[in-house]
Order: sequence, then structure tokens, then C-alpha cells
Amino acid sequence: MTQATARPAMIWTALVVVYVVWGSTYLGIRVVVEAGIPPFLGMGLRFLSAGILMLGYLWLRHGRAGIRISGRELRGAAVMGLLLLVLGNAMVAVAEQTVPSGLAALVVGAISLWFVLLQVAGGQRPPWLTWVGVLVGLAGVAVICLPRGGIEGVEAWGIGVLLFGTISWAFGSYLSPRLGLPRNALVASGYEMLAGGVMLTIVSAATGEFGDLHASAVPAKGWLALAYLVLMGSLLAFSAYGYLLANAPLSLIGTYAYVNPVVAVILGWLILSEPVTSIVLVGGALVVGGVVLVVNGERTSAKAPPAERDPDLAPDEALTR
Repeated sequence: MTQATARPAMIWTALVVVYVVWGSTYLGIRVVVEAGIPPFLGMGLRFLSAGILMLGYLWLRHGRAGIRISGRELRGAAVMGLLLLVLGNAMVAVAEQTVPSGLAALVVGAISLWFVLLQVAGGQRPPWLTWVGVLVGLAGVAVICLPRGGIEGVEAWGIGVLLFGTISWAFGSYLSPRLGLPRNALVASGYEMLAGGVMLTIVSAATGEFGDLHASAVPAKGWLALAYLVLMGSLLAFSAYGYLLANAPLSLIGTYAYVNPVVAVILGWLILSEPVTSIVLVGGALVVGGVVLVVNGERTSAKAPPAERDPDLAPDEALTR
């Protein structure tokens, strides 16, 4: 289906799924770690399960040829699994042992700012509006991170781990066009999740997390949250995201970057009674405002029509090339 024939209702339905579900994954991760599931093991189970389910679905639908990839593509997927999932997403789970989910989402929302700085390092020259957005957003990151959100119990190491994770995710996304990934978005995602899940399981075993897990002591909500992350966060939302890449303009898709943190803050406050301090509100407004300016700056500087995009590009490649 091309953008010309896509129904606006379907596009907006997919966008709402990405807004709400990806915004809620921070809450899901917080529930998982609070329930006693170690972070590396929990995220390893998440991505291992999601990768197997994704590739299994593609095998049933398209046959073995549908998931066959070259050695170079497999290496590229493994690198992406390392940078995006092991050193990126799993660091969110590690950090959320001490950092509330809403605060974590606001810090992660700064990823768009790191994208711009990496592009500048690669020789690109963004427009002035993008630079204003970067400065505003970085000011918001500083407002949030230096006083640790003004929330009692938030450890400095947790904020540091979050920042490291966002930089790794941005760096991996920036490298993705150079890694020779499978051009089909779902195939690429399946192998990235499978590789990331295997690596996280190994890291979990090496750090002794297996001995820290007492499955019988984990409440049902912990396992339900993990299942939610697998089925909704890693499968449904990603499928909706892939649909958007094939049918909607990138300027519209990019709005998820500043909606997700807002959704996460609201859900964390509403469901887990996480504190929303004045520091979080001010810093969060600066981060979200900065990302809005960056997205609009990039929108005005790159007016490539949607037809020029390859709908089979992996999402991170399509958004950063």
C-alpha cells in the first residue's frame, strides 16, 4: 500500500498506537524491575521472545526465503542489537531501578538532540532553527539531570546510565545506513531483537542475575508487564511504526519523539504515583520544546517527498539517512 492509497484513519490509528504504546513502555520497564526481574535478564527475555515471534511470523507468512539474510546483514543486525538494545534500551531498565519512568522518558527524549550533533560531526550543517532546538533541549537535559529531577532517591549513576544509553541508541541509529542491514524493516527488526536478546541473556548470566531471580517471588504484574513489553511494545508498536514509514510523511512520524515522554510522565504519575516536581515540569518542557524545534527545523530543511523513501528500509535507517 502506498501513501496515496493509505486511509487517514489507519495512519492516525497507527500513530496513536506508537504514541501510547511506546510511551507506556517506560512504565512497563519500571514495573518489571520493581517486581524483582533483573534488568538484563528481563530485557533479554523481552527481545529474545519478540525476535523469535517476529521471525516465526515472517517464516510462516513468506517461507524460509522471507527471513534468509546474508552474513553481512546478520553482522549488521548484531551490531544494531548491541548498540540499540544492549547498550541502549537495556540501560533504561538498569537506570529505572532508581529513576522513575517519567523522568527516564524525558531524558531519553533527548535522543533527537544527539542525532543532530552526530550529523554535525559527520559534516552536515543543520538550519538555525535546529540549532536553537538543540540548545533549548540540552538546557532541559541539564535542568533535569543536575538536580536529578528534584526527586528523592534518584541516584546520580542512574541518570548517567540513561545518558549513556541515549547516546548509544543515537550512535547506532546514525551508523545503521552503513551497516548493510536487511532492507525489510520487519526482518531487520527481528534479527536485531534476536541478537540483542541473546547478548543480554549472556550478560545476565555473566553478571550473576540468574541467581538473583526468584521466579516464584515475582508477582503476576511483573510477568504481565514483561508480556506487555514483548507483545505490545516490541511487536504491535513496531508493526504500526513500519506501517507509518511506508504510508506517512517522516515529519508526522517524528512527532512521536516529543509525545512519548509526555505520555510516560502522565502514566507514571497516574499509575505508579511517581512525583512530578517543578524541576521535572520545567526541564521536561524544555526538552520537549527543543525536540519540537529540531523536528520542525529538519522538516523545513529536507522536503523530500515520501515517494522517494523505500518502505522496506529499517525504521532507524529511514529516519536518519
